[in-house]
Amino acid sequence: ETHGISFRIQVSVKEVLDKDILLKLLFHLPVGYPSTLPDISVNSDQLTRAQCMDVKEKLLEQAKKHLSEPMVHDLILWIQQHLKGVIKQSATVCNEKTTLSEGTEDGIWMLLLHLDHMRAKAKYVKTVEKWASNLRLTGRLMFMGKIILILLQGDRSSIKEYLILQKTSKVDVDSSGKKCKEKMMRVLCETEVQSQHKRFQTFEVKEYSTPEELQKEFETAGLTTLFSEFVPPLLK
Repeated sequence: ETHGISFRIQVSVKEVLDKDILLKLLFHLPVGYPSTLPDISVNSDQLTRAQCMDVKEKLLEQAKKHLSEPMVHDLILWIQQHLKGVIKQSATVCNEKTTLSEGTEDGIWMLLLHLDHMRAKAKYVKTVEKWASNLRLTGRLMFMGKIILILLQGDRSSIKEYLILQKTSKVDVDSSGKKCKEKMMRVLCETEVQSQHKRFQTFEVKEYSTPEELQKEFETAGLTTLFSEFVPPLLK
C-alpha cells in the first residue's frame, strides 16, 4: 500500500548478434502506477553495463508514451522487437564517449545502510558483493560487533537499483531457515559525494574489533562527519 510492488521478468530475445540474449528486467511499480512511471532495472550476462543502461533508458522513454495506462506488457514486447537496434546504437554512442563521462550524468552518490542482522551471513555477503560488482559500486561492507553497515559509492541510478534489489530480493533466511527479504534495513544517509570525500576504488568486506577501527575507516575516506552523525547512536 505504501511502497507499490516489485517483480522480475526474464525475457529471451532471439537472433540478436546471432545469439539469444537473456534480459533480466526488474520492475518496481509505485503506488501511483500507471500515472507514475515504474522504476526499471536491466541486467544481462551477455550485455555490457553501458548497454544495459541504454536498454533501461529506451524502456523509460517508451514508458512515458504509455503514461496513465498499464504498460509492462507493451514495454516487454517493444524491447523484444527493438533490442538489436538499441545495442547497435549503444555501441556507436559508446565509441564516442570518454570513459570518464560515462554514467556520471547525476554525479557520484553515496549510500550508507544499517542492517539489523545476517542469519545466512556467507550467502548474504556473496550476494552484496555480486550486486556491487554488477552495478559498478565501490565501498565497504563493515562488521563491528553486532553492527552491520554497507557504504556504497557510484552513479545515482546504480545506487537506486541497488536499493531496489536490497528491498525486494530474498537475501537472508528467517528463524525457521526459509528464504526471506530484508525487512530490517535502514537507510542512514543518501547524498552526493562532495569534493572532500575520497572515492573508494574497490568494494571490500571488512571486520573491525573496536569502534576506533571503524571510525578510522570513515576518517581515511574523508567521512568523519558521516561517522559522527550516524554511527555513535548505533554503538549505544
